[in-house]
Order: sequence, then C-alpha cells, then structure tokens
Amino acid sequence: MLTAVAAPAIIGVANAATGPALPGPSPLDTGKVEGGKVEFPNWRGEADRPSPAPPAPLPPDQRVGFAIVGLGRLSLEQILPAFAECKKARAVALVSGSPEKAKLVAAQHGISDSAVYDYQDFDRIADNPQIQAVYVVLPNGMHREYVTRAAKAGKHVLCEKPMANNSAEARDMIAACDQAGVKLMIAYRCQYEPYNRETIQRMRSGELGAARFIEATNTQVMGPADQWRFKKALAGGGALPDIGLYCLNTARAITGEEPVEVFARIFNPDGDPRYREVEETIGFMLRFPSGTIANCSSSYGAHESKDLRVRAEKGWINLENAFAYEGQELRVAHREGKAESIERLRLPQRNQFALEIDHMATCVKENRVPHTPGQEGLQDHIVMEALYESARTMAPVSLAAVGELDATRGPEPRQEG
Repeated sequence: MLTAVAAPAIIGVANAATGPALPGPSPLDTGKVEGGKVEFPNWRGEADRPSPAPPAPLPPDQRVGFAIVGLGRLSLEQILPAFAECKKARAVALVSGSPEKAKLVAAQHGISDSAVYDYQDFDRIADNPQIQAVYVVLPNGMHREYVTRAAKAGKHVLCEKPMANNSAEARDMIAACDQAGVKLMIAYRCQYEPYNRETIQRMRSGELGAARFIEATNTQVMGPADQWRFKKALAGGGALPDIGLYCLNTARAITGEEPVEVFARIFNPDGDPRYREVEETIGFMLRFPSGTIANCSSSYGAHESKDLRVRAEKGWINLENAFAYEGQELRVAHREGKAESIERLRLPQRNQFALEIDHMATCVKENRVPHTPGQEGLQDHIVMEALYESARTMAPVSLAAVGELDATRGPEPRQEG
C-alpha cells in the first residue's frame, strides 16, 4: 500500500501536519543584498579565518567580451576554463587555424559559430561589437602581427608573455596600440597570483628589511624536437624567454627597481638537435641599484622546479611552486625574541588566469592603465637582450639606471572577493 509523504514544512510557517512553525532564519544565515552583491556577516569565531565572500559576477551582458586568439594547450587547458571563474569577463569569440577544433571548442563553451574566425579573416573581428578585447595566445613570433591587427580593429589587447621576440617588436606593438587608442596588457599571471603578491607586498612593506639576495629557479624537462619552442623564429629564444622570464620579472617586481648590471652563462648539450637554435639552460645574475642581487636559473633539461627565495636583512621568504599554476606554499622567517619564528601562510586559492583576465576587464570598463602594460613587457626584452649579450661576450653588461620605482607598471590591481 502506497503512503502519501507530506511535504516538508517551510521554515517559519505553521503546518498543521507537523505542528508549530520552526524558527525563522536569522540575518546571519540569509545575508543581505548591498551594493549589488549578496553579503553575509561572519559566522565563524574569532579564532578562525572568516569565510570568503560569495562570488559577485557581473551579469553576462555586462562583462567584457574576449576573443581568444589561438587554441593551443594553454588556451584549452588553462585560459578558457578560467573564464568560468571570471566575474567581469566572458569568452565570446575564437580564432583558430583548425576549423574542426574551433567548431568543437565553440560548442563546448557556448560560443556562436558566427563568432569563430580563422587567421585570414581575423580582421572581421572589427565588425563584432561583442568583442571588446582579444587575448593573444600564439607562439611568441606571431604576437606582433596579431596585436597590431587587433589594435587596428579597435580592440583592447591582452597578450601572453613574452611580449614578442625582441624589444623592437615590443615597441611596434606599444606604438600600434597607442595610435589606435586601445589598451595593451601583458599576461604576467604571477603578478596577480595571491602568494606572489603577498611576497612582493611583504618585501615592499620593509618588515623584513632590505632584500640582499633573490634566488629564483624555473626548470622543466622538454620532450620531442617537433614543437615551436625549439624554433627561434617562433620562440625568440629558449628557456630564458619561455620560463626564465618568470624569474626575471618576479625579481623586478619584488624590488620595484630595474637592474643596472647583468651577467649570464648558457649551456647546450652536445649533439641535441633541439638546441641548434635556442638555449637549453641559462644561469643569470641581476644587480639592482639598492644592492639586491638576484641569482636566477632556468632550464629545459632539469626536473621541474619553480621556486623563489628572498634573503633579507631581518628574515627570509620561501615560496615553493612560485611560478606554477597551483600548489604555492609560503614560509616566512624572522626573529621573535630569542627564537627563530617560521610561519607558514595559507592563502585562499585563486585562479591566476581568471585574476589577470578580470583585471584587464576592469581596466577596459573603468578606463584604467593595466598593472602590467606593454612597457612592462618591453623592459623584460631589454634586460633579456642584455643577458644574451653577456652570454655571448662572457662579460657583464651594464644597463641604464632607472630612478623611479615601478616605472613600467600601472596601478596595483584590485582583487575583490
């Protein structure tokens, strides 16, 4: 015999079948709408970290529309998935040389077939008002062409690092965007990642005194030779612009200064056809005006390591997996009375690709200068060219002094939520 099951009582409403009404929820449980967001009072005790605020994404039609240019591994594994965590941006168009792949990816991400372009008809993006910005995710040697074409189409540009193959190309890209009146941002994701930002802010605060040494390592083992990273025309170089750039850029971001002297050595294994055009391994030193010395190492032939160390007057900072997509661990040491205190910080995990994309979207919506504009990418090329010159001549190379801190960066990014 079937028995009817009574519907559950609604909280705060009397129900004859179940008896008196249950207590209604408190404001602590329901929260409130304020400033276009749902906000909850902190429900945890003082001993625990408060829970993060709920996401407050803009409605889809108010987000900045991006066209993703290039559907390689980085776009499919990291960038397109990151849009699901973006609050101010959405993917509205794709550009690819593979119609089959583009059609499949468009369907997966809810992008209209009419918003799929190939490289020949790329300039038609000018006619699509949904596209406000493009994210260029192509081999380095193709950046200049597609940044300048996007600028001519009237679209703002987020460009993967390294910015180009050399400083001359970088200058052309900056000039094209300036002439078109569009924004240009370089995708230095680590400058938006919370653990890297915490490291920079702690060193800038002065609580640990001046930095004496920065030690940065970014290594990985490369596979088959038939990939664009081994072709100088497409890559510009080897381990240095691809992964060593993170070490260089982070050292510059920590100090806020520009190096006045650099020194480098390159090693390539004998008989390995992969390294006919680009370097496998590079070790380099940067000397900054304040006296800070950065010792950096990068290789395509050493087991994966992506760590950062800062040795300062009053303590040190170790950031493991500093340049990885995830898995960062931060430790800070300093004196505490007669003891050495070593604290381990656990910060909320954030998708660094979503953070940088949303920062670009904020700059578009609010007409702000990006934190990592084209000038930041250009400066790294200037330093990398000096490093290559040092490796070639086997001598230190001097660079012109830049007196202003953060001379190539825009305002600090806002990170909400």
